[in-house]
Amino acid sequence: MKVFGPQDKIDPALRGGVVAIGNFDGFHRGHQELIAIARNVAKERNVPFGILTFEPHPRSYFKPQEPVFRLTPPALKVRLAKHSGANFLYALDFDAALAGTEPEEFVAQHLVRNLGVTHVVTGYDFHFGKGRKGNPAVLVNMGVENNFGVTVVEQVTDDSGNAPFSSSSIRSALRRGHVKAAANELGYDWTVMGEVVHGDKRGRTIGFPTANIILDPGAEPFRGIYAVDVRDSAAAPGSPAWMGAAYFGDRPTFNTNRTFLEVYLLDQDIDLYGRVLIVSFVDLVRGDKTFKGVDDLVVQMKLDCDEVRRLLNGREKAASTHLAKLQAAGQL
Repeated sequence: MKVFGPQDKIDPALRGGVVAIGNFDGFHRGHQELIAIARNVAKERNVPFGILTFEPHPRSYFKPQEPVFRLTPPALKVRLAKHSGANFLYALDFDAALAGTEPEEFVAQHLVRNLGVTHVVTGYDFHFGKGRKGNPAVLVNMGVENNFGVTVVEQVTDDSGNAPFSSSSIRSALRRGHVKAAANELGYDWTVMGEVVHGDKRGRTIGFPTANIILDPGAEPFRGIYAVDVRDSAAAPGSPAWMGAAYFGDRPTFNTNRTFLEVYLLDQDIDLYGRVLIVSFVDLVRGDKTFKGVDDLVVQMKLDCDEVRRLLNGREKAASTHLAKLQAAGQL
């Protein structure tokens, strides 16, 4: 998959295709439905299939003082786009220039001149251009004027038809520690991706060496212990995941006043420094708590690891979506 922006020279072979447009934060089941429609239209017409998205999240531009809880930061979004079958990802910098672009110019510059699209697929709630004046109806009219088709995908819900899939509800579930509910909406286990950095090595002194990963500002899942799958991002497709116990919090027992994501690998002794890990949250073990001392903490950590092992060994293997199947097979 090619990744480029408007400043790059675009391979002529990638022009004239079908493009899915959106923020796609989370690549949840609603996004996956939209992307599948675009992918199928491209396949029927034998043309390239691409994804047009925006970085950073528009909310980060309009409200920079309020960090956004990103479900899929840029590197992970690229990975998910690749595994969704896209031939290319066209990423636009969401800055003052883009925010001030009139809808007509947005279409003319990016969809017509740069990508030469023949068809566009977007969601019912997509807005674009200065003052959010562009919407699906405007895009349909511009498609007629510029000789490209437009498919507008209506709200996608669960089987009951009552619960729409949305990034906001997924964030809410994760803030409450409801990782299984989040996974149901995402269509795969919520995942973070980051480089292992040096910490204070406190875990090593108590028999639980951990890999420390810095999450993007705004990331705020429920504070506690989780059962996780862990993979090296550079590992060969299909490589088995390591079982892990992950901690997100600020170590109240040690009064650090800093937030950490720490991952302890079960049954492994691997030097992880400098590696980029993919950590998938399978289940919540317990919430964060303060212990009287290190001895009490160690006793609880041993119990936590036993529970992690039970949860990971006992989970159901059924995968309901394309991305879930890839995740289960170690290819995501």
